[in-house]
Amino acid sequence: MNKVILMGRLTRDPEVRYTQGENQMAIARYTLAVDRRYSRGGGNNDENTADFIPCVAFNKAGEFAERYFRKGTKIAVSGRIQTGSYTNKDGVKVYTTEVIVDDQEFAESKNSGGGSDGGYGNNSYGGGFGGGASQPAAPMAAGDGFMNIPDGIDEELPFN
Repeated sequence: MNKVILMGRLTRDPEVRYTQGENQMAIARYTLAVDRRYSRGGGNNDENTADFIPCVAFNKAGEFAERYFRKGTKIAVSGRIQTGSYTNKDGVKVYTTEVIVDDQEFAESKNSGGGSDGGYGNNSYGGGFGGGASQPAAPMAAGDGFMNIPDGIDEELPFN
């Protein structure tokens, strides 16, 4: 089984290209910085470092990445690892490894303050997400960590 699940931050805005021809297809490439935690010598000296993992998203997923993902956005990705190789212009064989994205979604809310200016909640590219400009303002969190629900909304809630 070839399945990978990653969570990390985009190192830069996705690079998107479109195929030629009648049925154009978006191909988005981006790199995720994924934290790797380890300790030296088994002590409490935990250190963080990151792996930089190239990802490729096709079609609607590629279009979604182009429209909503920005440098610093924290996302979760699932897909498969694909390896390959090619010979560069100097005649040297280059080996590649990348994640082919099956699903991608935001891993933090826009207002979480985690350095992401592109996150809009936990919405996947297929989850019916509209656009940032048409989203209603989110209720502010009270000092106790719970959100204040504006007046008149309680009748729309599925529970009371």
